Amino acid sequence: MTRPDSTALRHGLADCLEQRGVLRTAAWRKAVQEVPREQFLRSFFKDAPGPDGHLRYTPISPDTDEDEWLTLVYRNETWVTQLDGHLTADTADGPLTGFPTSSSTMPATVVGMNEALDVEDGMTALEIGTGTGYSTALLCHRLGEDNVTSVEVDPEVARRADDALETTGYSTWTVTGDGLLGHPRRAPYDRIVATCALRRIPYAWVRQTEPGGIILATVGPSAWSYGTGLAKLTVKDDGTAEGRIIGRTSFMPARAQAVVPLSGDLAARAAYADSERKTSLSPDTLDDWMPAFLAQLAAPGAQLVRALGDNRETVYLFDARREAFAALTADGDQWNVRQGGPVALWDAIEEAVTAWQKAGEPDITSVRMAVTPDAHAYWIGGQQITDDRRSYWLGQKEHVLRWKHPHPPLTA
Repeated sequence: MTRPDSTALRHGLADCLEQRGVLRTAAWRKAVQEVPREQFLRSFFKDAPGPDGHLRYTPISPDTDEDEWLTLVYRNETWVTQLDGHLTADTADGPLTGFPTSSSTMPATVVGMNEALDVEDGMTALEIGTGTGYSTALLCHRLGEDNVTSVEVDPEVARRADDALETTGYSTWTVTGDGLLGHPRRAPYDRIVATCALRRIPYAWVRQTEPGGIILATVGPSAWSYGTGLAKLTVKDDGTAEGRIIGRTSFMPARAQAVVPLSGDLAARAAYADSERKTSLSPDTLDDWMPAFLAQLAAPGAQLVRALGDNRETVYLFDARREAFAALTADGDQWNVRQGGPVALWDAIEEAVTAWQKAGEPDITSVRMAVTPDAHAYWIGGQQITDDRRSYWLGQKEHVLRWKHPHPPLTA
């Protein structure tokens, strides 16, 4: 069998991305054709369900099967590169379980975001989340290595990425640190792009972006693997940024904003409710992308957990920071909801999702947002007008959904 040729595979990947409508410009196509992804994926994990239904991660590298390794590298797939914050494929022995903590995102997502940046020659870019370094290399190819700065929070991941970038000829500015702080030393930047999911876009990024510059980042639930949107914001002269969600996307959460999965006796945590009532809104609605996004706007920080007990399912929502919960169980065609704590989580979610349904269930791309020094604001419908004294709305106000979230502490 003839060993797959990397050059041919790179061209094949570019063809695939162009056919999907992701790759649209000649400059980014050239980057995809010339940056060797295999240099950034010397080893990774391939996942498959195990006999118990849980995913098993099998190490893949040139040592296991060189032909399979290279072929998989150039698939339009996301490959996990680290489990549980420390385990990498080159140190793993056989299939194992674990929680993915670093990965090489599928090329369609990476290239699609690069195209959405609307870069021009000579621009500077700050990348939050170096990861394997592949996306960094594409940026370096397009803008020049001196114009790219990349920040990675994990020292070992940063070291591997830096080695791979040096090997492929890109001696760019790689920094180990908390990307939520940006990198003020080389600011201001024309573009900031994040390869991790965020609860909020840090205002530090707005301060470090040139007026007229673009910030591109995934926002939404840090506790869920879906219900997130790709935000594209333009920084204005007044020190704020405004834009909209341009589509669905999914990334691992930023380390500083990741939450610990709930465990223990969930029923005991929800034993004492302040209220109980019926709801016609099924929690299954939150399995869909847009309702999940809305739920996290209405009840930021809430985690959703499904549990089986006494031959019936209970759907829990917990907000540990605000010490609030909602527990839903099926009762015929309706659901029974018990709520406790200082905020009624399900009331807020029900109100948001119901209003969205009455407005005709607009797509996630209908969501607009703004970042100020104090808060994030999201809205759907109408037009927000702001002057020095007040903020008001034009359009069909009864269909306007809006939320304002103060910036949380970086360690929240």
